[in-house]
Amino acid sequence: MEDLSLHILDIAENAVAAGSRLIRISITEDAARDLLSLEVSDDGNGLRREELEKAADPFFSTKSGHRTGLGLALLHQAAIEANGTMELRSVPGRGTTVSASFQASHPDRKPVGNMVDTITALLNACQDLSLVYVHSRDGKRIVFDSREMREELAGAPVHSAKAQMVIHGYLNQEEESLTH
Repeated sequence: MEDLSLHILDIAENAVAAGSRLIRISITEDAARDLLSLEVSDDGNGLRREELEKAADPFFSTKSGHRTGLGLALLHQAAIEANGTMELRSVPGRGTTVSASFQASHPDRKPVGNMVDTITALLNACQDLSLVYVHSRDGKRIVFDSREMREELAGAPVHSAKAQMVIHGYLNQEEESLTH
């Protein structure tokens, strides 16, 4: 995968497939510590201990009919290549958390990518999903909560063209505020 936003999209799609109704995505960029970290938490089915131990193995999948599960293996590889780590925590019946860290300045660190498109794609594909996205960069912070956005949209479905335009514009503006 070319960038971290695609890894996050893959993890979130797996969370939805595992019955998640709430996903929290957090990205933290800290230049002073030369650190970029991400975390995706869900309230899905979670993984049993034996599944958790094999989850980053590219030849393991919890999906029936699939023999490979490359998503976590590729994220783990991306973290290692950038002097980072990946951690997976899960409680059966309560959810899963995937955390990864990267040396921000490492030449092999993948770019964050387009989180605006990732968030809007998730909301478009999973209309009942509640999604909280937090992005922090060197002390600045943005928070997007799809539950609050639904209230702002006065009940309009988040996958409607109008709602997607509003959400996309809002997220673009918020992401831009992190750079100024």
